Amino acid sequence: MERRHFIQTLAAAAGGGMAAAPGAAATASAIDTSGGAARAQLAALAQKMSEPVLTNMAAGTLKKNFALEVSPTWDGRDKGVAYLECFGRLIAGIAPWLALADDGTPEGRTRKRLQQLALQSYTNSVDPATADYLLWKGPGQTLVDSAYFTNALIRAPKALWEPLDARTKQRIVAEIKALRRIEPPYINWMLFAAMNEAWLMSIGEEFDPLRMNVAIRKINEWYVGDGWIKDGDAFHFDYYNAFVMHPMLVEILDVLDEKKGAFWNGKPEELRAQAIKRMQRYSEHLERFISTDGSFPPIGRSLTYRTAAFQPLALLALRKQLPQSLPEGQIRAALQAVHKAVWSAPSNFNKEGYLTIGFVGHQPELGDWYSNNGSMYIASASLLPLGLSPTDSYWTAPAQDWTQKKAFAGARFPKDYPVNY
Repeated sequence: MERRHFIQTLAAAAGGGMAAAPGAAATASAIDTSGGAARAQLAALAQKMSEPVLTNMAAGTLKKNFALEVSPTWDGRDKGVAYLECFGRLIAGIAPWLALADDGTPEGRTRKRLQQLALQSYTNSVDPATADYLLWKGPGQTLVDSAYFTNALIRAPKALWEPLDARTKQRIVAEIKALRRIEPPYINWMLFAAMNEAWLMSIGEEFDPLRMNVAIRKINEWYVGDGWIKDGDAFHFDYYNAFVMHPMLVEILDVLDEKKGAFWNGKPEELRAQAIKRMQRYSEHLERFISTDGSFPPIGRSLTYRTAAFQPLALLALRKQLPQSLPEGQIRAALQAVHKAVWSAPSNFNKEGYLTIGFVGHQPELGDWYSNNGSMYIASASLLPLGLSPTDSYWTAPAQDWTQKKAFAGARFPKDYPVNY
């Protein structure tokens, strides 16, 4: 019964006035797979995820109204980190969508309203006089989520950075620079420090090249081949290559290449090209993980990040860099199936409309010792294709079956061989 209400639930997201997707009354077995329907469903999910967070934070009431949920194994750190996690992770995923022009459509009007709320949220986040001033002086976790906060500004500078007033800009820069007090461990955290420095570099501010260059070197040292990267000295079979490693490395190298940054004994443009190829190869594996019904392996740490596991596919689609082996219509259909499989469960959201801890629905026992319901907003990373115009070929290309769907239907599909770059 939950699956049957997938489109209806999303189309009614938060009462924001977006038109329902074509086929909104259909059952789960008869979902419209056209690009228009897929986009309407994804936009409705973005609105449903964003509305309570941005409406409250813009009003200075997020801390008041966002009832925290922490993992049963919570480690006791300051729970105030949850608000930065919630806003930073959400805004990183929806930033390209908010950057699209207001086109007069219901979706366009929704985007414009949410973009204005996001700008006020950024202002409140660094204003010590507001109730929603974030925990910038907090524990090491602050460094992690500051990187999503700045990643959004890299992804949508004209929509989210340039319109801010001068005082807010100064405050953001000061808070980000002050986080240099946190020394990242030699794991994926190095990329969080590097992302902040890349953002500072992108806006012409003083930056620390060492925090970028060491991170880039370590990630490349940890590359084990065929698209996979270790997280530190040990290999972990989980989705951190998707949550952090590939997307952040590529976007940091984008800035380093664009700004002609120095990299000792290496060329940023070559490192960037290599990183993109590796992310493309990893994405071929991700696509083959998607079952015929949109389910995927529930493996590894941070499983409750849900559809963030497919951030590389979403980001490559946004960047128009999907490999030739993964046609746009195939990826759109595959990701639509993933979103249906995960987001059909109403208990993914609580009665106030905020995300809960879980994988498919509310499953707090799956939380890790660092998990709170603010952490869950990294799931917005799977919404990145919304940053493409509704007329883009990603949305207009005919839907195609993905690999497992072909394989288990007895249809022809390509074999898979290792590739090393």
